[in-house]
Amino acid sequence: MPHLTIEYSNNLGTTLAPALLHAANEALMHTGQFQEADIKSRAIGFDHFAIGTADKARAFVAAKLSILGGRTAGTKREIAQALLAALETAIAADGLELQTSVEILDIDRDSYAKSHRQG
Repeated sequence: MPHLTIEYSNNLGTTLAPALLHAANEALMHTGQFQEADIKSRAIGFDHFAIGTADKARAFVAAKLSILGGRTAGTKREIAQALLAALETAIAADGLELQTSVEILDIDRDSYAKSHRQG
């Protein structure tokens, strides 16, 4: 825990994922809320997307962070702001109108299961 999924429009560049993942993982680590080895992130780029109806050069980055429930609203807000700042810093939106968002989702502790093995 946590699990981070970053979706983004490929008009930002098809090589963006490593920079986004690195920036996001560093930001999450620096919140002090998570252990380094517990942070799991993945990025998905979309070739086909629509933002609004106007014929404008637009792009998006949408991050969803799933964490075990129990943190205060203030703590979740701090995590979201740290993640948002890191993502915005990692993205060059040259000539594009960019929308970046972060959503924090609580996972029910009673129904979550995890295994960690060393091979």
